[in-house]
Amino acid sequence: MDLDQLHTFLEIVRLKSFSKAAQTCYRTQPAISAQVRQLEQELNTPLFERFGSRISLTTAGKIFCQYAEQILSLRRQAQDTIGELERSPRGELVIAANEATCIHVLPKVFSEFKRQFPNVQLLVERSYGSRIVEALLENVADFGIAQLPIAERRIETVKIHSDEVKAIVPPGHPLAGQRSVTALELVDYPLLMPKYGTMRARLNEWLELVEDSLQVSMELDSTEMTKRFVMAGLGISFLAVSHFPEELAAGGLKALALAPEPMLRQIGLVYRKDKALSKAALGFIQVVLAHAGAGRAGGG
Repeated sequence: MDLDQLHTFLEIVRLKSFSKAAQTCYRTQPAISAQVRQLEQELNTPLFERFGSRISLTTAGKIFCQYAEQILSLRRQAQDTIGELERSPRGELVIAANEATCIHVLPKVFSEFKRQFPNVQLLVERSYGSRIVEALLENVADFGIAQLPIAERRIETVKIHSDEVKAIVPPGHPLAGQRSVTALELVDYPLLMPKYGTMRARLNEWLELVEDSLQVSMELDSTEMTKRFVMAGLGISFLAVSHFPEELAAGGLKALALAPEPMLRQIGLVYRKDKALSKAALGFIQVVLAHAGAGRAGGG
């Protein structure tokens, strides 16, 4: 049985006439009768008793009428609920991002998004580099904010920010007066390296010619810890300039460009190409483009 058959059945019950129901359903009377016969065959019982031109429900028909009304009522409720979902989206969006992104990008983005979509919950899954892409492909996260480029063809990327990775040292460090630094100049000093992620891979490549002479004293997975350890004189590290503007302005850190060429990075909003985007998801993209792209950003 289908919903159209139920609607036809209830119209016959309401109008107490096959011919009148045929008019309201925009069908011929034989077509209406055929639908009723199909229902009766499926239920294996008559639904109507016919007395000349008059009809009435059988006992089975009366029982079936109650269920048919409930089914169509549920259908209307489902349509209304889905319609309301588009007008006032609900549910949740999961965002995969690293710690720096959570601190420097998401507060402003989340605040604006919650203003526009108060009934949608935003959840952050703390991830790094390739794990962000994995979270998207495994459908664990709806969106990610990660360093570009991303080679995975199933992922859509939208560039939202560009900045530069620099070496950071405390004010009293021997290199603090320089504007830039080469990999060779770092071999005499302890290094605090990112534990993993795209930035670690790029730094490994930059340091490759002197890797046998490097003094990697710590591997850290926290941007805030990295800044505090550098300011405490525990070593030289590397951060995107958007991650330490306050410390730079206050003189707590000095930044040196990486030579011979600056290390630039692009941050993107990433999501699966084949994922159906709800109104809330499309709204999140718009908010990120409007706010994250115009402000500071962090990435994996």
